[in-house]
Amino acid sequence: MERMLVVIFNEESKAYEGSRALKQLDAEGSIAIHAESVIKKNADGTVTMKESEDEFPISTVGGTAIGSLVGLLEGPIGLGIGAAAGLLAGSIGDLNVAGVNAEFLDDVAATLTAGKCAVIADVSEEWVTPVDSRMEALGGTVLRTARKIVEDDQRTRDVAMLRAEIDQLKAEHARARADRRAKLQAKIDNLNIKLQAKLDEAKQRSEQIKSETEAKVQALRKKAEKAQGEIKATHDARVKQIREEYGQSATKLKHLVAGQLKEAAAHLEK
Repeated sequence: MERMLVVIFNEESKAYEGSRALKQLDAEGSIAIHAESVIKKNADGTVTMKESEDEFPISTVGGTAIGSLVGLLEGPIGLGIGAAAGLLAGSIGDLNVAGVNAEFLDDVAATLTAGKCAVIADVSEEWVTPVDSRMEALGGTVLRTARKIVEDDQRTRDVAMLRAEIDQLKAEHARARADRRAKLQAKIDNLNIKLQAKLDEAKQRSEQIKSETEAKVQALRKKAEKAQGEIKATHDARVKQIREEYGQSATKLKHLVAGQLKEAAAHLEK
């Protein structure tokens, strides 16, 4: 299962020890790290990335899961002010990219107070005991949640709402008086621009997810080639799960694009 791990320490040196312990678990096959970083919460609410490893398949910056989570931990949400009650509009996208829910973010924000450090890792993990026992021995507090590609569901809902609103305005436009049609058409055009932006965003994000998926799969395959027995089987199972999750995401995007192409074709026929 793909999970987001946040292990919080009171001391920076302990966070680095925790990072090394996670890498050892990765080498043993107990977990597979896809991306990992050490961060520190500053007194002014900002977050400093103290260490970001490039040895793992996914970079931790530029719109990736960890990069998005680090961004969320800064500012009002990062200070623990009601992430679950109501996210800032600009943060919803980051939450979806991180693949976590608002409740998890609230828990992390409440625990990662000023001066503390944390190891954040995007991992495949089948059982919690290996990580928990190593981190607890170092004085770390482990927070974890299953990562989900929820952004496709949210984008599907957003596109459906925009299409419904466009259809409603088109129906009103057909019945409207001549002096109202121009204003209604302007609203329709504006919504069409927003709809196209959503679809373009979906395509771009899909390409990024595809690239990340391939990087994870290739890294796991290399580990499987060097492993035997149960560890090899575990890596193979991780590859299968990651590919299945990507397949579901890709299918949702195809449905979104197909729906828009059908609408465009219908419009041309008219």
